[in-house]
Amino acid sequence: MTIDLQQAAQLLCGWDDILILTHQKPDGDAYGSAFALLWALERLGKRARVETPDGYLPGFRFLFGNYSPKAFEPRFVVTSDVAGPELLGSLAERWAHRVDLCIDHHKINNLSAAYRLVVPQAAATCQLTYHIIRHLGVCFTPAIAAAIYTGIATDTGCFRYANTNPEVHRIAANMMEAGADYALINKLMFDTKTKGRLEIDRLVMETLEYYFDGRCAVISIPNAAVERAGVLEEELDGISAFPRTIEGVQAGVTLREKPDGNYRVSLRTNGDVDASAICGKLGGGGHKNAAGCTVPGPLEEAKKLVLAAVEPELL
Repeated sequence: MTIDLQQAAQLLCGWDDILILTHQKPDGDAYGSAFALLWALERLGKRARVETPDGYLPGFRFLFGNYSPKAFEPRFVVTSDVAGPELLGSLAERWAHRVDLCIDHHKINNLSAAYRLVVPQAAATCQLTYHIIRHLGVCFTPAIAAAIYTGIATDTGCFRYANTNPEVHRIAANMMEAGADYALINKLMFDTKTKGRLEIDRLVMETLEYYFDGRCAVISIPNAAVERAGVLEEELDGISAFPRTIEGVQAGVTLREKPDGNYRVSLRTNGDVDASAICGKLGGGGHKNAAGCTVPGPLEEAKKLVLAAVEPELL
């Protein structure tokens, strides 16, 4: 059943022992929307917890500190920023068929839930969470504000992507006024790299290739390079944005080798080139200018599959 923001808030008001799930490899919007909702529910006196397939990554510790989830048997299950059951990773088997409320902003969402609040026009799931919290009547604390700001900033590329709109700026300003340390958040999310990340950037740059008269750029991240650089998985976040920044590139492809030999494809596009449509051909999905899918290896075969899907969509 499709519901609106006010109905989502009413649902949450009517339940306790609420479990909030994010997708695997959580990003700023996944963590931000989940923890903002958690803090808001706790201010209403409700018992709730956040679970992710990959735990609580240290790169986002500024949001949740040394968070320790409460132990209880959930009576109401919420997914935040999860577009499909496969994105629940290790949590899918237990919870994918028990979702009560799905809150998401992806263009393609095939997650089964009793109630669905899916708004593709939203720049971030945090944008929806912001309005839900307002309907809950909860004041925005600095912790809630930081979580909302983080999700909006990361999903708009620090307010540079085409999904940035006047409302996004208004929400960000409201969160700044509510106490979000926006300078720290922006520094941590956009201006800080580990030495390992710089090394993997260097190694990945060596794989850069151009196709279709320079309109498509492809980079690859083999497991050997990750091991050589000594980086954690979360340190790879953001690399997929690099190929799209190259002058003349309409589609930037990142191929990340998985342990099973398949490749995770991250596609970033410019203008009217629809990344979601391209990845949809390969069993994936996402947003107009940012989408993903998984294709079989080895690397050269993976490239052929992706390039065959990309070429017809280039302008």
